[in-house]
Amino acid sequence: MLGFSPIEKIIFWRCCAIANIAHQINEEIRDPKIRVIDSDGTQLGIISSKEAQKIASEKELDLVKIAPTANPPVCKIMDYGKYCFEQSKREKEARKNQKIVDIKEVRMTSKIDSNDFNTKVNQAIKFLKGGDKVKVSIRLQFRKGVPLHSELSDKLLDEFKEAVAEYGVFDKPSKVEGRNITLMISPKATK
Repeated sequence: MLGFSPIEKIIFWRCCAIANIAHQINEEIRDPKIRVIDSDGTQLGIISSKEAQKIASEKELDLVKIAPTANPPVCKIMDYGKYCFEQSKREKEARKNQKIVDIKEVRMTSKIDSNDFNTKVNQAIKFLKGGDKVKVSIRLQFRKGVPLHSELSDKLLDEFKEAVAEYGVFDKPSKVEGRNITLMISPKATK
């Protein structure tokens, strides 16, 4: 970069550094014939890439290949730096509006007290109102490989379903995973 004037450095920067993002721009376009779209959206027709480059440089804009697989390739005359900035701004806005759903877990045992049960229900409702999924786990107790109080666990799960029914939707029926009975609840869609 030592032998370049300041203007040539800027042109070099605009042609190489930015062009590696996604598109071929300016001198990187080596197709003999291309379809050119002007900056205002009008079609200039099929012309040589040298002519299109000349038109773009007269307007102090960039020639950008936007459809390389078309026959002939389609290029547009635009301010490429502004285009890249607007694209990154749109992507940032899309990421900001994305909602990441977390899975919160509520654990209980089959012999839970009614006050503790109400606390767990309120906790699950708070999670569902916040837009998170809830995984309800009831720890089974075993003696000599046989589950104890399984009927209490089923009854407890039914009570829990009734308590949170207006705030959530049950994805799947409850299932036994190892020593736990689990149930997944998704928040109801808000309108």
